[in-house]
Amino acid sequence: MPVQSISGALSAMPIQQTQTTQKTPFEAQQSFSAMLNDAIHQVDQKQKTSDEMTIKLIKGEDVDLHNVMIAAQKASVALSATVEMRNKVVEAYQEIIRMPV
Repeated sequence: MPVQSISGALSAMPIQQTQTTQKTPFEAQQSFSAMLNDAIHQVDQKQKTSDEMTIKLIKGEDVDLHNVMIAAQKASVALSATVEMRNKVVEAYQEIIRMPV
């Protein structure tokens, strides 16, 4: 495709303006809280899925071993990432507390 046709197509596309509005501290807190809650829920779901697949494998149900191992590793990585995030948040909080007023 020639460069001229690409530039022509780009100029024909409407430009979308983004609105940048400042969130109030309460809105920012609610947004962060919702994001954190969602992330923890996802980690919990991965743990539950891993547990269910492991139980099915132990019972001898038709579950592939590699799928069980993949689910267990996904849950493990998600939990490790969550613990690391918690550690970073605690570390940042401690740094803020140590700041002189």
